[in-house]
Amino acid sequence: PDVIIEAQFDDNDAEHGQDHLQDTLVDDIKKLSLDTGEKGDGVHRAKQDDGPKVNDPRLLPDKFLQRTAKVVYILEKKHSRAATGFIKLLADRNSELFRRCAMFSPVDHRVPRAYVSLADCPPDFMTRPEDYSNILFICRIVDWKEDSNFATGQLSKSLGQAGEIEPETEGILTEYGVDFSDFPPEALECLPQSLPWVISPGELAKRRDLR
Repeated sequence: PDVIIEAQFDDNDAEHGQDHLQDTLVDDIKKLSLDTGEKGDGVHRAKQDDGPKVNDPRLLPDKFLQRTAKVVYILEKKHSRAATGFIKLLADRNSELFRRCAMFSPVDHRVPRAYVSLADCPPDFMTRPEDYSNILFICRIVDWKEDSNFATGQLSKSLGQAGEIEPETEGILTEYGVDFSDFPPEALECLPQSLPWVISPGELAKRRDLR
C-alpha cells in the first residue's frame, strides 16, 4: 500500500521553486492511483469498485497483514547467562561511568556486551589494561535494563590466555552449563579400588577384543 516516489531535484527546480516540485509529485501520485488493468481508448481509467481502501489496514485481507506479538513474560531462562570474553576500558574517559565500570565484550556475538564493575576486575587493570587484552574472562549477566544498550554483568573468574586449549574448553563448558567438577566420593566408590586393575581371564574370554 505504501508508494515511494523518487523525484530528481536540479537547478531548474530551484528556479521554479518548491511549488513546481510538489505539482510534479502530485501528478505522479495520481498516475499511480489509476488501475492499469482497465483501459479504454488508450487512456487509463480509475477503477470504481468497493475494494478495500489502502488507507485503512483493517479493510485489507489477512494475507496482506503482518502478524505481530509482544513478549509479556519469561517462563524459563534457557541460557546460562554466562559468557566468555574480554574486558577493556570505556571509550569516554571523562564520564562518571568510566571510573566505575569496564566493558565486557563476549566472544559469542549473540550475547550482548555488558558493563562490569571495576571492583571485579584485576587490581592493575586500570593502569595496565593492555596486559589483559588477550585474557579470557567469564562474565555472568545479572540485569539488562530496557533503556540501556548494554547489559550489567559480574566477572566470575579469569580463565587464562586466549587461544590455549584449557581456557577455551573451560569457557565453552561454563557457557553451556556443563558440570565439569571432580566426581564425588560416592561416584568413585563404584570403581575398582585395587590398582592397577586388569580384566580377569574369564571375563576377557567372553569379550570381543577391539584393541
